Amino acid sequence: MEHFFQCPYCWENVSILLDASVPEQTYIEDCEVCCNPIEVTCVFNNQELTSFQAQSIEQ
Repeated sequence: MEHFFQCPYCWENVSILLDASVPEQTYIEDCEVCCNPIEVTCVFNNQELTSFQAQSIEQ
């Protein structure tokens, strides 16, 4: 599933591919524009996205 969100570093709209087969997941994904690491947390209920967070990682 493709999901669009705003990067917490460069504020550009970027897309990410999410796997709806895993109900709850947290992982690190680099921004496709500025390459900074983003912590992505998403929750699915019956293959439907119910919660999504993308936050910066303090380095």
